[in-house]
Amino acid sequence: MELFSIIYRTIFFYFFITICYRIMGKREVGQLGIIDLIISILIAEMVAISIENIKQSIFMTIVPIILLVGIELVLGFISLKNQKIRTILDGKPSLIISNGKINYHEMIKQRYTMDDLLLSLRQKEIRNLEDVEYAFLEPNGKLSIFKYNFMKLKGYYPMPIIIDGVIQYKSLGQIKKNKAWLDEELNKRNLTSKDIFYAFYKYNKIFLIKKSDIK
Repeated sequence: MELFSIIYRTIFFYFFITICYRIMGKREVGQLGIIDLIISILIAEMVAISIENIKQSIFMTIVPIILLVGIELVLGFISLKNQKIRTILDGKPSLIISNGKINYHEMIKQRYTMDDLLLSLRQKEIRNLEDVEYAFLEPNGKLSIFKYNFMKLKGYYPMPIIIDGVIQYKSLGQIKKNKAWLDEELNKRNLTSKDIFYAFYKYNKIFLIKKSDIK
């Protein structure tokens, strides 16, 4: 009887958790954020305890799992609408290499060692640091790498300067600009930062998408 109960619970939770993750619309494991990972661990622990503890009602596990799924959906909706909340929950990418130069200050801040950097480069089949023009440490811990072109000419990475109406002061600093300059550029178009869904700087120009363009 106990064996039958364990088999039943295992099969049930297999399909139940599959449905839950379909509802949450999860990405691949390597792309999970901190909140996603915490919820995944909690669900796994509760399911494991429920399978082992056959005397406990299965609904005592279903209810908290549904609650966690609900929390995840609510947080996902809020972060989609609010860039500040999204940054708090998911974090922001860190510029580790810029124009071929390693940003040691940012590496220390993110507790990212040279061994970590070299490992990530090897995984991308890059043998030499000098081949890398830009490298970003993403919120999920992966390193996104942009190599120099064939002639090693200076490239232009599109730096995001406005995201969902919020000015990215760190990006402005990296392109050696300030808020006054940005306000002046927007005033020429009779716009403010609140009117902008996304704007980036490339080839010494501002490219932007207005919020009115996506409605």
